[in-house]
Amino acid sequence: MSHTVRVWDLPIRLFHWTLAAAVVALVVTAKVGGSAMVWHFRLGYVVLALLVFRLAWGLVGGRWSRFSHFLYSPGRLVRYLRGQPHAHDGVGHSPLGALSVFALLGAVALQVITGLLADDDIAFSGPLTRFASRATVGQATEYHTEIGQYVVMGLVALHVVAIAFYVLVRRHRLIRPMLHGDRQLPFSTPASRDNAATRLLAAVLLALSSAFAWWVSFL
Repeated sequence: MSHTVRVWDLPIRLFHWTLAAAVVALVVTAKVGGSAMVWHFRLGYVVLALLVFRLAWGLVGGRWSRFSHFLYSPGRLVRYLRGQPHAHDGVGHSPLGALSVFALLGAVALQVITGLLADDDIAFSGPLTRFASRATVGQATEYHTEIGQYVVMGLVALHVVAIAFYVLVRRHRLIRPMLHGDRQLPFSTPASRDNAATRLLAAVLLALSSAFAWWVSFL
């Protein structure tokens, strides 16, 4: 018997697609340079707000959006890799998928932080440069412009390849649930909360996260 389960709540779906679009736009504006750097900075603050929101939503959001439901033990990861998955490993993020998510969020967060500390010595400098030593600013700038962007692009590419593998080879439906939120499962399992109250909470958290990013931009 098939069960329709709300796995991805609306806030996490909007976060996912907005972050994806913002990261692509950040790469494009960085490569274009010049006046496009104004938008690069603006998009950086957008991503900062999104990351702060995701941190909060990972604590209070829908069941399958919470970090506690995809923070797996090493043993569970090993069993998954050996082909002995837990039944719930196929509901939200699998143990391997969870590693990908944490790695990507961490890399994007590091890229944002180093961007706030970066200084090109010409026209653009991050708002946190005046709080750091020249050596720290130099290291942050080098990482942001040289290493960090390729780490992010590499992890994004790996993420896309993994999704393509599971969709085309394993025949898992991963993309549609991230659009409409529901998954068809062979067993009943608790769904993510996704009602007017939780969406209002998400809107409040996003507003607070945006206010924080705006405050950082004026430091």
